[in-house]
Formats: sequence, C-alpha cells, structure tokens
Amino acid sequence: MRTETTPRWSLRRLLLGVLLALTLILWGGSAFIVYLEAQQESQELFDQSLAETAHLLLSLAENEATEHGTALAINLRIPERPAYHRYLLFQIRDAQQRLLYKNGGAPSVAFSPGAPEGYSWVQFGEQRSRLYTSWNADRTVQIQVAEPNSHREEISGRFFYKVTVFGTVLAILAGLAIWWCVSRVFQVLQVSANEVGARTPNDLADVPLRGAPSEVLPLLLATNRLFGRVRQSMEYEQRFTGDAAHELRTPLAAIKTNLQVMQRARSVAEREEFIAGLNTSVDRASRLVDQLLTLARLDPQASDGVALADDDLATLLNEEQAHWQSLAAGHQLLVQMAHAPCRIERESLRMLLRNLVDNAARYTPVPGRIVVSCGQSDGTSYLRVADSGPGISAAMQGRVFERFFRVAGTQAPGSGLGLSIVRRIADMHRAEIRLDAGADHIGLVVTVRFPAH
Repeated sequence: MRTETTPRWSLRRLLLGVLLALTLILWGGSAFIVYLEAQQESQELFDQSLAETAHLLLSLAENEATEHGTALAINLRIPERPAYHRYLLFQIRDAQQRLLYKNGGAPSVAFSPGAPEGYSWVQFGEQRSRLYTSWNADRTVQIQVAEPNSHREEISGRFFYKVTVFGTVLAILAGLAIWWCVSRVFQVLQVSANEVGARTPNDLADVPLRGAPSEVLPLLLATNRLFGRVRQSMEYEQRFTGDAAHELRTPLAAIKTNLQVMQRARSVAEREEFIAGLNTSVDRASRLVDQLLTLARLDPQASDGVALADDDLATLLNEEQAHWQSLAAGHQLLVQMAHAPCRIERESLRMLLRNLVDNAARYTPVPGRIVVSCGQSDGTSYLRVADSGPGISAAMQGRVFERFFRVAGTQAPGSGLGLSIVRRIADMHRAEIRLDAGADHIGLVVTVRFPAH
C-alpha cells in the first residue's frame, strides 16, 4: 500500500530565516542610506573648506599685490605641510592670466582658463579634481584652488570600511540574539511535547504552564481543556460501564431463574406461568439496554454539536400525542397546547416527551390523571407534564436525575434512567428543568423551560 507523506516545514527555521533576512536587508539598506547621506555631507564640507581656503589665500595675495604690485611674483608666506600638495593645489593669476604664485605640485599652465566663478570639475591627465575659482573685489587677482577627487574617495572609502565592519559585527550579534530568542521560545514547546510524549495512555494530567510565553499559553490551555474533556469522558464511560453491568445483573438473573424453573415445571399451566415471567424479564432487560444505548448516544461531550432549529412545541405535541395513548393506557390523558416557539432538535425532544409521559404513567395509579401542556410565560416557552401520582419529596428531587437512582419504596418497574435521559436532553437544549408538587401537594409537575427564542 502506497502512502503519501505530507511535506513538513519547520516554524523555527522559517522564523530564523525570515528574521535574519529582514535584519540583513534592513541593515544593508540603512548602511547604504547612511553612506549616501554621509558622502553628501562630506562633499559639502569639503567644498566649504575648499572655498574658505581659496578666500584666505586670495586675501593674502591681494595684500601682497597692494604692497608690492603685480609686476613681481607674489610671495605668499604660507608654511608648507608634509604632502600638502597632494590635497590642495592652487594658482594665483592677475587679470592678464599671468601666473603670480603656485604651490608645489601645481602645474604652470592654468587649471581651467575659462572656468566660471565658484565650483567646477577639472581633469588633469587621469586625475579628476574639484576646482574653486574666485576674484578679488577689483578683479585684479584671481585664485583657483583644486582638490584631487582621490582625496575625497580615500576618506569616503575609510568611512565605508568602518561602517561595513561595525555593521557586520552588529549583524552577527543581532543574528545570535535572534537565534537565542527563537530557540528559547521553541524550547518551551519542546519541553511540553517531551512531557506529553512520555506519558502513558491513562496519564491525562494538565501540561505544566510555568515559563510558557503569552503567545504559547493559549495552545497549552487548549491542550489542558482537551485533556480535561477526555478525563471526563473516560470517567463517564467507566461509571456508565460499571452501573450498566450492575443493573443488568438483575434481569439476567431473573431470566436464568425462570429458565431453571421452567425445566422443572410439572404441568403446561405452570410452564406458561414461568414463560410469562421470562417474557417480563426479557422485556425489562431490553428496555434497560435501549435506555443505556440512548444514554450513551447522549454523551455530554457531544452535546455542543447538536443542531437546533426553529420550531414550535405545540406542533411537536400534536404529532406525538397519538403515541402516548399506549403509554398512558387506563389513565386520563389531557393535552393542552399553545403557541410555544423555540429552538429544538426534534428527535431528541420526542424522546424527552416519551420518557416524561412514561414516567408519569408508571408512577400514577390507574385511573390517574396526566396532563401534557406547552405554552409561553415570562417571555420563554415551556413544556410541562403533570400527574396525580405520589410525587417526589423535596429531599429527593435533587437525586432523581442521577443514573439508576430510584426512590425508596417504589413498586413500579423501571431502571432509574428515564429522568437521567430527560436531564441530558434538556442540557443539550440549554433548557432548565424544574420539579414541583401538583395542586394540593398531589402528584408531580415537571417543567422544561427553554431559552428565550
């Protein structure tokens, strides 16, 4: 037999992959934006420094020209710094574009004779430089200051290297932190899974909740609720099995006794008498088995799945009253119907009605009175079965809904399951059951009140 396995995926690996990918993307994007912003800011600072240097040199050159004239080369008293010419090259010319002064490394030819005032770019061989051109107020002295672009690229490169190294370290630390956090969260789930996996089939204790994060807590609580329902179901089945076995002993013992007596019957009449007793025992056992099966079908764990539909109790009573004639044979049976809309499940409610009428007929001496009615009061619909039997004392009313419970001294045959079935069906409909004494404290009145429609 070929079996297809569903591909499995790991939530832990997915979270780690997504979080790490987002971290790297955000870090890379942020580093790129920061680098562009820093580069733009540095270009502005470099340009500003270039302009300030040009104005300072221009003022010195203008002062020298005022003192000595422009016939002679201007001698600027500027202290030389190591490798100064690698970063700044400048030329000072007069109005006729004669070279008055230049620093070491600057060419003798003009940087750019037609360069406009302000910033521009100029090419010296393979070297591209940033050029700043300015004149004095009389336009007798011109200065051009050039800064090789390699200087700027070198500084930007060092900044990019530092950002990359620092960002990589941060990304590694963030990845480790993400890995630890995700592993810590899933460790709680793994501990719970191991704890549940090590249990025996009968160990349905709650899963420990200590240390569980708030996001995982609902799952563990739902698991504990499931374990609770399974425990209740198992306890219910164990009690049900034990009670059923205990109650079935009586009719089975009666059947066995009648069979043994029949074997020793001395006449046909005596045999017929024992056969009649055997039939009674078989009927009792059959009725008990039917009620046990009914009670098993009405498992409280499945009551939430019952589909309720809009209906009218008067319609249901009108359909069922013909079936009650055999149950209440010899009694005065009255049916009083009034409009009573509510939400019900018809088949289970038919069973409830038959059990109530059957109980009333069993415990009401012939020719007693049984009244079945329905209607509305206080905004809710009700179903009521009243009889003129011995009733139930207030002390016993709380126990009559227990399985196999029968009031002491009762001579009527029965299994003690009828009212248990009634209570179970009422719970399925979220209805309320009330037991009261009849008029003049005679008989019993059972009222089932349904939720407001």
